Amino acid sequence: MVISKGANVPVAAAEVLVELGWSTGPGVPDADASALLLAAGRVRSDADFVFYNQPQDVSGAVRHTGKRSVPGGVVDALTVRLSGLDPAVETVVLAASSDGGRFGALPGLYLRVLDAASGAELVRFEDHGATTETAFVLGELYRRGEGWKFRAVGQGYDSGLAGLATDYGIQVDSEPDRAPVTTPAAAPAPPVAPPAPPVAPPAAPPFAAPTAAPPMAPPAAAPLNFSKITLTKEAPRLSLRKHGAVGGLLRVNLNWAPAAGAAPQRQQSGATGWLAKRMRGVGQSPMAGRDLDLACLWQLRDGSSGIVQAIGQRFGALHQPPFIQLANDDRTGAVTTGEDLWINLDHADLIQRLVVFAFAFDNQPLTGLNGLATLYPATGAPVELPLDGCDFPATSCVVALLENDGDGLVVNREGRYFQAVDGHSNHQQIDEAYGWGLNWSAGRK
Repeated sequence: MVISKGANVPVAAAEVLVELGWSTGPGVPDADASALLLAAGRVRSDADFVFYNQPQDVSGAVRHTGKRSVPGGVVDALTVRLSGLDPAVETVVLAASSDGGRFGALPGLYLRVLDAASGAELVRFEDHGATTETAFVLGELYRRGEGWKFRAVGQGYDSGLAGLATDYGIQVDSEPDRAPVTTPAAAPAPPVAPPAPPVAPPAAPPFAAPTAAPPMAPPAAAPLNFSKITLTKEAPRLSLRKHGAVGGLLRVNLNWAPAAGAAPQRQQSGATGWLAKRMRGVGQSPMAGRDLDLACLWQLRDGSSGIVQAIGQRFGALHQPPFIQLANDDRTGAVTTGEDLWINLDHADLIQRLVVFAFAFDNQPLTGLNGLATLYPATGAPVELPLDGCDFPATSCVVALLENDGDGLVVNREGRYFQAVDGHSNHQQIDEAYGWGLNWSAGRK
């Protein structure tokens, strides 16, 4: 159902998928979806803002699941579990910010809400009237009686994501000054310390306790940071430590989608059994039937090495060597959020090198596909590594090389494609290219 600005419709689903989409092309800016959880018209705290730097709220009911390519365009998605929202949350604002441009320059911009269980589209909003705005509220989910409704809003801001967030009560991290301040800074306030023993007058009792200092207010929460980083061919390196990612879990997400104008993969005639079932999915989803696996070659500083992958059930471990774990294995291509790999940065000093790569389990070529890898550190902004499509029938792609330079792990965007040939698998070619020296044999999931 397509609705116009100001219209509203009931939403009966317990959980919905919210997709922000637009068409790609030369000079088209990027955009990012976000959500604000409101009680009495404002957020209760900064934790009620879900976006690329804070991918879920405290309850986990609202999640930013990330960006993917679709034929002719891009989609950024959120999931909202309406049945799991705190009763105090009355409205979920569905918004977006434009990176490097204005919303009027995003052709075919739309917001749609789908039933997460069935995939059925519940409502779609396209007639938003965006022009010069750099942030935009496209719609909102709001309580009505015992249920929920969706309203098409179409309200923009020229002050970007920070302006939108501030309007709803978010504390925003201000940008640093571009030039040093020439006037001397005010002297810092002295640290709060127990008062010095008083000079007691003779009449004062010797056991009198000094007056206690007033209790200190709890420190204010750190303001949200809206920055993100994209590694490119021209600027392919990033130090995680200098970026602020000094510990915690690093999530590596890889998502593939057909490139714009790419011809669909055709089924092989005569396929039967499990293979035929996977092939039949091609007509249902752009990536259905594509078994593209995420894997990681690892090498620790003690000289040990190996691989984390679904083949051979080598899913790894986070709290013991190799401190890397594969989260899931999508054998059907139907999972729109891609596959995740986790790296425990609390043990980064024990890691020497990591090669994160993807390969087609059944050696279907990656031609006509675009990939996007995104690193989500526990602290610091997300790091995007876009992967350009290849112009030959490659069957694997090295996404990133992480190296320990003595001061932490450094991420290198690779984007190198390889083609499996008889007697020389994807894994063997990547092993030789990066000098791992493992012994390889055929395996299965």
